[in-house]
Amino acid sequence: MARRKSRTLTEVELEFMQVIWTCREVTTEDVMEALRKQGRPLSDGTVRKMLSILVRKGYLSRRRRGRSFLYKPRRGKQEATSKMVVDLLKRAFGGQASLMVAALIDSSALREEDIDEIRQLIAEREQETT
Repeated sequence: MARRKSRTLTEVELEFMQVIWTCREVTTEDVMEALRKQGRPLSDGTVRKMLSILVRKGYLSRRRRGRSFLYKPRRGKQEATSKMVVDLLKRAFGGQASLMVAALIDSSALREEDIDEIRQLIAEREQETT
C-alpha cells in the first residue's frame, strides 16, 4: 500500500526547515554543510530533492541566483509547528486536547520547570478570555 502524503512536515523535512529557519536564506550547499555538521551527510541529489518537496508543499520559496537557487522559508517556525501539533491532536487523540495533555504529563519528558511554564500559560489564557 502506498504511503499517504504528509500534510505536515516529516521528520527529515523538519530537520531541513530547522536549518533554513536558522539561516533565513540558503543554497543547497549551505543545507548540505549544516546537516553534515549535525552528523547527517547527504548527497547533493538528496538535498535537492528534499528542497524541491518543501517548495511543492509550500514551506519554501526559491529564486535563481546565477546557476543555483536560493531558498527561504514561506512559513515561519511557529506556523509550521502549530500545524504539526494540531495534526497530532486530531490523528492521535481524536481532537481531545485533554488526552494529549494527559499523555504529555504522564511522559518522562516533562520537567518541573515545564509544568510551571504551562501553569503560567494557562493563567495568561484565562485572563485573555475573561
